[in-house]
Amino acid sequence: MAIITIYTTPYCPYCVRAKQLLDNKGSEYQEIDVSDRALRPAMTKLTGGTTVPQIIINEKVIGGCDDLYALERAGKLDALLS
Repeated sequence: MAIITIYTTPYCPYCVRAKQLLDNKGSEYQEIDVSDRALRPAMTKLTGGTTVPQIIINEKVIGGCDDLYALERAGKLDALLS
């Protein structure tokens, strides 16, 4: 099973969409709420991204919601999640 971390904020619609896709795939993930601005520098250092969501699967930085859905459309997401 994949190890997934997703950096989110509670008011972000893209975060909701990304989590919905992962939920629909039956994937478990660790969610880190970065609405506390003090946590964002660590997210940025790890992922290179400054916006949410930032998604990491098996230590590979995927990017944001659009990147996650692009993997799904390309038929590559299931392999990453298995």
